[in-house]
Amino acid sequence: MDDGSDVECRIKGNFRIRGIRSTNPVAVGDFVSVDGEWITDVEERKNYIIRRSTNLSKESHILAANIDQVALIVTINHPVTSTTFIDRFLATCEAYRVPALLIFNKIDILSEEEITQLHELRELYESIGYKTVEISAIHCQPSDILPLLENKTTLLSGNSGVGKSTLLNALFGREMTRTGKISDAHDKGMHTTTFSEMYALNSETKNGEANKPINPTKGWIIDTPGIKGFGSIDFEREEVSHYFRDIFAVSRNCRFGNCTHTNEPGCAVQEALVKGEIAISRYESYLSLLGDCEEGKYR
Repeated sequence: MDDGSDVECRIKGNFRIRGIRSTNPVAVGDFVSVDGEWITDVEERKNYIIRRSTNLSKESHILAANIDQVALIVTINHPVTSTTFIDRFLATCEAYRVPALLIFNKIDILSEEEITQLHELRELYESIGYKTVEISAIHCQPSDILPLLENKTTLLSGNSGVGKSTLLNALFGREMTRTGKISDAHDKGMHTTTFSEMYALNSETKNGEANKPINPTKGWIIDTPGIKGFGSIDFEREEVSHYFRDIFAVSRNCRFGNCTHTNEPGCAVQEALVKGEIAISRYESYLSLLGDCEEGKYR
């Protein structure tokens, strides 16, 4: 509420007949109208992050709405975050005009070879224009990361097991959400966060005090359950390259305006790929998103 108080509400039944195709007609970050214990309307969103739903009866799932940035937590190992996952997430941020920050976590447990890989990835994404930082969430101090989050509404996301809950606990200096172990059998994370939740940053946060009184001027963090894959939605085949900054910049020199950068003659993207001016991993991610545009396909 406007006074900072919490009110438990339910969704009016007529939301179900408005043609809303997402699994969650009301998402974390939405501004809503309330009548008693009922949500009666949702204000128009300035933006949102959306992914294809694994629920076949619906088309999409909105991770969060009305956000200022996304902080994608990435790990080189334990578990591995694939570049395809990173690029798909970044492409969605580009499509919905949401700035993205890459936070490389668990640097304290990486081998020398993995540290080299980390630096190569940071160099790649920074060269494209994305801000990156590296941390060890388990040893992190609030002052290490708070300057990047204050006065903004930030969506915290990433694969299961990358340390979102650990980072959140470090930021607030207390256990905000439960952390879990990595599966020994598959080196993958196991879900500990089961639903999205929004937390207020305030002047007390830096001192590790309880998150009160609520002071929204300091910003908000939206914590989301870990996700394994990131299926795109509402992407037109001819627009996919627009969501890859590096590919789009080069594509202006293609011979044909409708070039898909696959097998057309005079393709500047193909030439840049051969010269090493575009990373192979980025191009492969681009091709995987093109594949998503085939009807009924989910990745």
